[in-house]
Amino acid sequence: MASRPVTLGIDLGTTSVKVALLEAAPGHPSGFVVLASCVRAAGAETQSTAAGSQGREQDVTTIIQALNECLDALPRQQLQRVGAIGVSGQMHGILFWKTSQGCEWMQGGPALVFEPRAVSHLVTWQDGRCNSGFLASLPKPASHLSVATGFGCATIFWLLKNSPEFLTSYDAAGTIQDYVVAMLCGLPRPLMSDQNAASWGYFNTQSQSWNLEILEAAGFPVHLLPDIAEPGSMAGRTSHTWFEIPKGTQVGVALGDLQASVYSCMDQRTDAVLNVSTSVQLAASMPVGFQPLQTPDPAAPVAFFPYFNRTYLGVAASLNGGNVLATFVHMLVQWMADLGLEVEESTVYSRMIQAAAEQKDTHLTITPTVLGERHLPDQLASVTRISSSDLSLGHVTRALCRGIVQNLHSMLPFQQLKEWGVERVMGSGNALSRNEVLKQEVQRAFPLPVCFGQDADAAFGAALVMLRRDLSQKEP
Repeated sequence: MASRPVTLGIDLGTTSVKVALLEAAPGHPSGFVVLASCVRAAGAETQSTAAGSQGREQDVTTIIQALNECLDALPRQQLQRVGAIGVSGQMHGILFWKTSQGCEWMQGGPALVFEPRAVSHLVTWQDGRCNSGFLASLPKPASHLSVATGFGCATIFWLLKNSPEFLTSYDAAGTIQDYVVAMLCGLPRPLMSDQNAASWGYFNTQSQSWNLEILEAAGFPVHLLPDIAEPGSMAGRTSHTWFEIPKGTQVGVALGDLQASVYSCMDQRTDAVLNVSTSVQLAASMPVGFQPLQTPDPAAPVAFFPYFNRTYLGVAASLNGGNVLATFVHMLVQWMADLGLEVEESTVYSRMIQAAAEQKDTHLTITPTVLGERHLPDQLASVTRISSSDLSLGHVTRALCRGIVQNLHSMLPFQQLKEWGVERVMGSGNALSRNEVLKQEVQRAFPLPVCFGQDADAAFGAALVMLRRDLSQKEP
């Protein structure tokens, strides 16, 4: 019997790095089994000398160190079987390096590893150096997506204005995941999927090209923009043995972490994926042939991102999710402390969910937008329809959970999902998995079959893309 393909998935997230080894398992419901996985906190935050307190930067050497620690924790004999590597990571961010000097391969214990060399910090998606005045001064992009602070092209414009000499030190740029792929394969020029290119701004997804004329006219250093490749295609092959992974192993073009995590749990094109963790995302695959309007609308609650095979994901991303419940719990604990009583947050959380589970309905209405929304930045939270009979902990918690789901529903209504052909919702995320009341409210707002418990995981998604590519090439 021929050995089944094994792929390595890597996700370079904002706070952690995760790797996973997947093996094809034709008889298994998901089509694969997880052989091993490892997560390490990245802890890569570092001071920004150029942007001060507005800057959000990470040290690339620290990120690669976390990646090496993850790989070191995987079983050697399984790594020897790896036939392909899929990589995803945090979108929008940018780092710069010198071609052919971006890293050095060296012996790290028993394994061969690469260490960053002529490389800048990673300026992440959370970077705030481009204020609204600066963004308003930039040329209008020929794209359906607007440009925000923390987006790669906006950061380059800022550096061009504030630290032009910085840019002269480098001749290549990419996201952190593009950098890792370029180093693994020894690419002379970085390659980028449209998923990551769209996240930088000034990229037209229809023509699959950068807005070169607009950028050149503004004096932008267009030589720093990577070449574009299809997501799911091969970027190259490993130029060295890496840990026990053989030299010459296929490496996929880097993916966006949003697309990879959706891919990991969207079994059918007709599935929508709902992820409730700190914040909330609801994503659905758009019908084939769908094209977004080419004028960006910052006030629209749904954004359209490139997915696979020239299709799009429609995504409603709410800033108010598990963090709202955490704020409520923290408030209750604080009130108790002010009254001279001590109680653990975990106790409050489980008691309030229990109380809400027993309180099946309420007239109390809570709009939970304590953090505003990207499309409504100035919106605050509110509580209405307060009556003396709806003041129990059960009523308030039920109303809060309903409010979180209703807020998402106002951004992407059930009717809209139906029109897009959605037949089922896949629920994932830690705030959803441990909250029975939130699950009930999801089923109430979205009257479709809802499956809970399959967690969206970008490392699995990145590995799965390569695993399916491998299998499709082996099919007669």
